[in-house]
Amino acid sequence: MPHTPNRRADREAEPRNLYDEVTRRIIAELEAGRLPWVQPWSNTVGAGPCAGLPRNAVSGRPYSGINVLILWGAVIEAGYPSQGWLTFRQAIAAGGSVRKGEHGTCVVYADRFTPEAEKTRAAQEGGEARAVPFLKRFTVFNTAQIDGLPEGLFAEPAPLPDREVEPIGECLITASGIDFRVGGSRAYYAPEADFVGVPPQPAFRDQINYYRTCFHELTHATGHASRLARNLKNAFGSKDYAREELVAEMGSAFLCASLGIVPTVRHADYIGAWLEVLHEDNRAIFRAASQASKAAEWLLARFADASDTMVEGRAAA
Repeated sequence: MPHTPNRRADREAEPRNLYDEVTRRIIAELEAGRLPWVQPWSNTVGAGPCAGLPRNAVSGRPYSGINVLILWGAVIEAGYPSQGWLTFRQAIAAGGSVRKGEHGTCVVYADRFTPEAEKTRAAQEGGEARAVPFLKRFTVFNTAQIDGLPEGLFAEPAPLPDREVEPIGECLITASGIDFRVGGSRAYYAPEADFVGVPPQPAFRDQINYYRTCFHELTHATGHASRLARNLKNAFGSKDYAREELVAEMGSAFLCASLGIVPTVRHADYIGAWLEVLHEDNRAIFRAASQASKAAEWLLARFADASDTMVEGRAAA
């Protein structure tokens, strides 16, 4: 009797394999002592990839969630000088062509759909039709792999000059609207009282580390029930605590990259706890990266509004 392919089983297995594949890659990086969201970015244009979020080279739209880690990893591994990416068809539509022999990078798209059978069931029995989550993969190529693209199609992110870090950092802190207190000897977020506390800036050897730390704690604060409502009631050393630290680490990195600041690590000593979480759950890094993107976007939206207001105020003066 001929073998009949089990298409449903194949569809269900592919997402699991994709989760496993990406998680294994992140685990390998962590076990080697490297953090996929903190890489040797360059602060000099032309000397290597500058800090910035990967973006679609035509629309300029930034990638988010796990795709940031996947594409950052590809940039570093291959030594690409660009953060711009296109699908094969987008490259052709833009007037370019992927060079023969080049291999693309697989990124993922998560969404939900409602099967027709579920719609029918809901119509007959009442209630809401249940949507089914799905994960789809597609391939993109770095602009460095594509010939013939129009000059100036994609503007590489410029590193933020040191003299501009302070005003931009302060603007983001203020625009967040989060209770922010400077003083004491440690940096933390107090969930119940809902405030961020950080040591005074002179306590940091480098000024930039003050703002990196602020971004880490502000990412924690986005998890408050009045904002993005993440689970912040977790005991120190617990797996939920490690998960939230993972969100804050990546959220800070995404914020830094969005602003042109080289990301760094605040809690490298948590690598062991993160590895334990990822070994147990092949979706943990996907959830953490998604939550980190949402946290960064929440803060950046308020920063953008504040920046626009400042520009309008200067124009009216």
